[in-house]
Amino acid sequence: MIYFDVTKSGKARHASGLMRVNRRFAEELRGAIKPVVWGQWDPREAGPEDWYFTTEVFDVEKRPGFAEFLHQPPCRLAALFADAIPLQHPRITWPHAVARHPQYLQALSQFEHVFAISAAVKKDLLGFWRWQGNATSTRVSVLTLGADFDGSDRWPRRDAVPGPALLCVGIVEPRKNQSFLLEVAESLWAEGLPFELHIVGRINPHYGRPIATQIQQLSRRRPQLKFHEAASDERFSRLLENTRAVVFPTIAEGCGLPVLESLWRGLPCVCSDLPVLRENTADGGCLILPVNDPVAWREGLRQILQEDAVWRQLAASAATRTLPTWRESAAVVRATLESA
Repeated sequence: MIYFDVTKSGKARHASGLMRVNRRFAEELRGAIKPVVWGQWDPREAGPEDWYFTTEVFDVEKRPGFAEFLHQPPCRLAALFADAIPLQHPRITWPHAVARHPQYLQALSQFEHVFAISAAVKKDLLGFWRWQGNATSTRVSVLTLGADFDGSDRWPRRDAVPGPALLCVGIVEPRKNQSFLLEVAESLWAEGLPFELHIVGRINPHYGRPIATQIQQLSRRRPQLKFHEAASDERFSRLLENTRAVVFPTIAEGCGLPVLESLWRGLPCVCSDLPVLRENTADGGCLILPVNDPVAWREGLRQILQEDAVWRQLAASAATRTLPTWRESAAVVRATLESA
């Protein structure tokens, strides 16, 4: 039996990347798992051959008895590791996340198996343990996440070139770099380039308000700018139907699900040139641009909006390249745990 932790995701009202990961694993592992909530589940129910599996970023101190559970577990322990971003970018990360992350990474070394969502974050985790002098025996493997974010079939190759509209998805915060994208878009609008920019994402309550204000102020001058806060999956899908490309100017990621999800819909993705994103962009369908380089981003967006031949080449690659699914990701988790 796999006891699957839904302590946070079971009550979450937003669709963050981590919440989506938890939900999709729960859907694809259905029948092989028993969802549990810490504080409502008695760990003594589990036996030595069972597994406790969590995809959540947990706070040991806020879960009564969790430290003892990790120290002397009644079953085997597995976890998903998303990123070390709170330690790498503390000035733009929620202070509580920055404070808890070292303890969280240390706690992961008490698990039997950790699935890292990219080779880059595996390197980060192992590097943190080495820096701590932690000679853990925890096995760490790379687990590729799925591209089919809502379980829908893959979109067919697009024959018609969409109108001039771009879509940026992600929580509104400095890490996702919407401010930089707005500056690039404004310079292109000032040149007279006709296009719409749709920004989709909830606002980070700690760091997102100034960016949301920037979006609101610019949209008053530029009605081509549209903001969709916390759009539903259905609304998001409708926007994608009329989008020419997804733009992702992020400065730090654990995986970069918007890249995969864009490709699943046969859409090119214009994204930052980060090592972690290259793991998913190398097989095509993406226009990769230097981080925070306004000249390169202006030229890249101008190209994707105006040069139909470039768009068709990228869209064809996006629609035909091999992409992972959540069913495959869940199967890897299940096979790994069952064979251990």
